[in-house]
Amino acid sequence: MSALAPGGGEAARVPVRWRSRAEPLEPLAVAGEGAVAVALARRILAEDDARLAHWEGVAGPGLLVLLGASASLPWVDGAVYLGRDDAAPSLLVPCALAPDVAAPLLERALLAQAHGGGTLLAVLPASLSMVSVAAARSVSRVTLQAWLDASAPRGSP
Repeated sequence: MSALAPGGGEAARVPVRWRSRAEPLEPLAVAGEGAVAVALARRILAEDDARLAHWEGVAGPGLLVLLGASASLPWVDGAVYLGRDDAAPSLLVPCALAPDVAAPLLERALLAQAHGGGTLLAVLPASLSMVSVAAARSVSRVTLQAWLDASAPRGSP
């Protein structure tokens, strides 16, 4: 992952490395990509409608992000749990990781890349991705099942 240095542009990108965070953040979201996203969708669909009503989410090709109260988030092996660092409130970052650059500078650079001031972004360092979660909606069983049907590999259970 890289952030734009002052002045922006390709040549001004600064690599961002992630290290273990001394104190983990409280999880506010869980994200999955690829097979983990499919497993996350299946895990969510196993819950009752009352639980679904407490969650919001966004999905795209091969990606699923679920937002909710920390204690309510489902466990899925390989998923990334995201929290908010007070120094960069527009970013949801991995709970156990911290960037090696100042969080406010990373936030400013990523918001500039996303062309959206005030947007809440989920940052996924392993895949060098960021996803706007500003459009998160209540989880719909029908919509999630349709996403899963379109995302799951053919012939998988």
